[in-house]
Amino acid sequence: MPATAGVAAAADAAALGAAQRPGGAAQPRPDFLSAGNPRPVARALAAAARRQQGVLALVVETAGSTYAAPGAMALFEGESQVGWLSGGCLEPELARRAAQAEAQGRLEWLEIDTRDDAHLFSGAALGCRGRLRIALLPLRMLPGIEVLLEAWQAGGTTLRRDVAADGTLRWEADGQDRAWSLPCDPPEWSPLPAGWRLPLSRPPEALLLGAGPETPLLLRLLRELGWRTRAVEQRPRWSMAACDADDHARTWHDAGTAAPVCDAALVMHHAFELDRDALEALAGTRIPFIGLLGPRRRRDDLFKLLSPARRAALEPRLHSPVGLDLGGQGPEAIALSIAAQLQAWRARAGQA
Repeated sequence: MPATAGVAAAADAAALGAAQRPGGAAQPRPDFLSAGNPRPVARALAAAARRQQGVLALVVETAGSTYAAPGAMALFEGESQVGWLSGGCLEPELARRAAQAEAQGRLEWLEIDTRDDAHLFSGAALGCRGRLRIALLPLRMLPGIEVLLEAWQAGGTTLRRDVAADGTLRWEADGQDRAWSLPCDPPEWSPLPAGWRLPLSRPPEALLLGAGPETPLLLRLLRELGWRTRAVEQRPRWSMAACDADDHARTWHDAGTAAPVCDAALVMHHAFELDRDALEALAGTRIPFIGLLGPRRRRDDLFKLLSPARRAALEPRLHSPVGLDLGGQGPEAIALSIAAQLQAWRARAGQA
């Protein structure tokens, strides 16, 4: 490794250690979204809102077995749709009712209940045996909603969504809030609550320290699973491999923030000294998941160069070799194994 790269790596490692050192900005327990990927829906909703077109279908309540949870969203705009509230069986009716809501400029309430045996025996049931209660919200009636959706997409903040049965809505993200009052008839549901509070937690964030042949596919998989990604890679040979990250920087200081939210850090330089520097810095952080690429023997060799205090700080959080043993060889199998382990950890940690 060139001497200049080693100096830069050491500087980056020191900056990383300062960013999330205990007592700093890091979260002591995860507060991220534990399942799902609302990012494409949020992005499409923001774009449609700027055009003042389309309808947001927002699940406010569920019972029984349902495909979507309370707070799930979908966009219906003309013949197009982004997001799913069922396996596809409910969407034609949702699209029809969404078109009506948009034409009338009103909030429409929709209940779909497939729990009754009568529906099953008549052939009308859709198989889920659950109930969905949904608010259909014309986006042209919600000026400024795109600002909140974009703030949530940027990461690090919860999107707080309050919906009242009288058509009053109040949403907030990153210190910005909007309130609207939409014309509507009260929903004919029993029991009928006064309203619903539907917080959308921030997306989980993964930090990739270094890049290699597995990085392009890994970034795509994490994006499709709902993760925000930040990649730090200074070496020209691998810089392009990290360009699909949400944030891509040559050095930690170039990333543009001193203390980003970080839930998982992956040490994957394929370079011994750079990985050592990264582990040295990560030991002083609260990042709850630390993954190290490479065999156990390599981890043992790296640990020999760390102080006992650093090793003790890393061991409870370190996953080495990172990735589930799914079988296979090559960068594609490695990327899949890492994404699978991160997703399993996300589901467990996000519900803790």
